[in-house]
Amino acid sequence: MLSIEKYQKVFVNYLNDFATPKAPNNLYEPIEYILGLGGKRLRPVLTLMTTEIFDDNYQKSLDAALAVEVFHNFSLIHDDIMDDAPLRRGKQTVHEKWDLNTGILSGDAMLILAYQLFENYEGDTFKDLAKLFSKTAIEVCEGQQYDIDFETRNNVTIPEYLKMIEYKTAVLVGAAMKMGAIVANASIEDQNSIYEFGKNLGIAFQLQDDYLDAFGNPETFGKQVGGDIIENKKTYLFLKALELSVDNQKKELLQFYDDSSSNNGEKIIKVKQIFDESGASKATRDVIESYTQKAFSVLNSITISAEKKRLLKEFGNALMNRSV
Repeated sequence: MLSIEKYQKVFVNYLNDFATPKAPNNLYEPIEYILGLGGKRLRPVLTLMTTEIFDDNYQKSLDAALAVEVFHNFSLIHDDIMDDAPLRRGKQTVHEKWDLNTGILSGDAMLILAYQLFENYEGDTFKDLAKLFSKTAIEVCEGQQYDIDFETRNNVTIPEYLKMIEYKTAVLVGAAMKMGAIVANASIEDQNSIYEFGKNLGIAFQLQDDYLDAFGNPETFGKQVGGDIIENKKTYLFLKALELSVDNQKKELLQFYDDSSSNNGEKIIKVKQIFDESGASKATRDVIESYTQKAFSVLNSITISAEKKRLLKEFGNALMNRSV
């Protein structure tokens, strides 16, 4: 098996060779732009790695990996439009660089291009990949709608939040791994188990992202620390703080999230203090660990070598101990 860095390099080379039609230029140039903005390429790497975990050549899953990455970036274009976000990975978002209509249409084209990549597979492999992709795509849309709904709701529960991040983020991680298993002709049981491994790791990954948004190192995190607090996002940290805080803390927290005129610097400091003093920050670290261990426990049922299970655990631990 290759190292994560080598999988990334192989995939980026394949992505760079991905030829979209050249006309009309205003449809395809934004696609090349968003795909060229970089990122960790986590999901396609998982597809390639999983194919080798099940003893097949990772090169067979390059098109499936590319489909996952194209779909993921399609969702980012549309997410940025819905959030009216000016920047993505430090660069102008597609709808800002071009316009709203271009962003919508280029995103739509990316979804279709992702489906087309599965046409490079035959028979049951094509059918199974397309079926999984359709299920995952609609779940990602459902997760995004839950996220939008939560913005105007004051009674979001922790189970609802966990379901939202499962659909919006984690199912695509699980699907990326299952696609690698499908290409490798792994058993149905192993396909489903590696999906559960990826999904639980994806939930832990998103919870870790929420935690780092508040408590990450500004020099390594890559985004503004405290951004979720400034935007009044109802993250796991916030919901757990509401559950655990005493009355005066809860009142102060809700006031900060209701008052759009408060000083952002002071707001971040005070809210983080409530997260710490209420026990919400520890509870968040605990639930990240819980989902990570839940993912690892699934490995017991997968028919791969102990060495490969160790590599998957190392990968999971590296994700959960990241600072970016």
